[in-house]
Amino acid sequence: MSSENLPQSPEQPSRKPRVAVVFGGRSSEHGISVVTAGAVLRAIDRTKYDVLPIGITRDGRWALTADEPDRMAITERRTPSVEELAESREGGVILPVDPANREVVYSEPGSVPKALGEVDVVFPVLHGPYGEDGTLQGLLELSGVPYVGSGVLASAVGQDKEYMKRVFTSFGLKVGPYVVIRPREWQLDEAAARKKIIDLAGEHGWPLFVKPARAGSSIGITKVDDLDGLDEAIAEAQRHDPKILVEAALRGREIECGVLEFEDGPRASVPAEIPPPEAHAYYDFEAKYIDSTPGLVPAPLTPQETAEVQRLAVDAFEAASCEGLVRADFFLTEDGDFVINEINTLPGFTPISMYPAMWKASGIAYPELVDRLIQAALHRPTGLR
Repeated sequence: MSSENLPQSPEQPSRKPRVAVVFGGRSSEHGISVVTAGAVLRAIDRTKYDVLPIGITRDGRWALTADEPDRMAITERRTPSVEELAESREGGVILPVDPANREVVYSEPGSVPKALGEVDVVFPVLHGPYGEDGTLQGLLELSGVPYVGSGVLASAVGQDKEYMKRVFTSFGLKVGPYVVIRPREWQLDEAAARKKIIDLAGEHGWPLFVKPARAGSSIGITKVDDLDGLDEAIAEAQRHDPKILVEAALRGREIECGVLEFEDGPRASVPAEIPPPEAHAYYDFEAKYIDSTPGLVPAPLTPQETAEVQRLAVDAFEAASCEGLVRADFFLTEDGDFVINEINTLPGFTPISMYPAMWKASGIAYPELVDRLIQAALHRPTGLR
């Protein structure tokens, strides 16, 4: 019998790509991640994508959460949490570990596991360790699930400020003076470790900035004006990371630039300037997220300065082998040099964050920016590339 005479099954409608927005996490930036997730969930085009919100609690449980962006906002100077949004106190979401199977399962004690359907792409909006640092990216690579943003190496380099600076230096990008204190140094000879910091101040002067080496959102950072405040600053940084970074203050203007990957390669946004916040000693967590200190977009730079910082931002993106998106932060010194401070491979994505603001000023509104990132991830394979 000819196949032409066989009954034909009706053509199945193609389903929309399913985006899992993963947020929260075990780092000290948990709350800001939830705020970012709310903005991303609000912006995703629901006529184009199905969405599955997955929150990671502070103790590491993957929770099924309500798709309610309005509950993911800062209220009364307080950030939200996954624990407040989770549909169950015990249930857990399980990602596939078989690249041939992208089906996500939800399991609760005493209940039959429930299939939640396949996930086509993950949009991770985790900030800090256990998410932004290559750990989640490695899990997704093993699972064969595409994801937004940089891969394992670039994510790890972007999280660890010491190795970030080492990579940038090797590619000819200027970085400021700094020293690193590893946990073993501190444990074996605290006096020698402290002397390294004091020698940095002796060479470059006070103030110094004492930071966790692998954190973001200005959490755990202290501006130290003299020797008296040093020990307290070290203790605060070590509360977030046993490895700390101490930087000499750079006198100049704070300039940021966004990088977005297009089909023909990465491009830079118009830059922004972060003016010194009036009510804060520097651009700290409260200035960024609670008091919402506004940046200047675009930055008041000359055309030559704008072109230079855009070039350097793309150079930094390429140096660290980044993908998708990056925010690159610089100081424009009194000598007219751009010194790179750091990159952020999953920059703040809240409605007030500088990365989306810079791209909006460059002609790409927030919803389009989110869509571009999802589409880029859908078309990029996992594995070596």
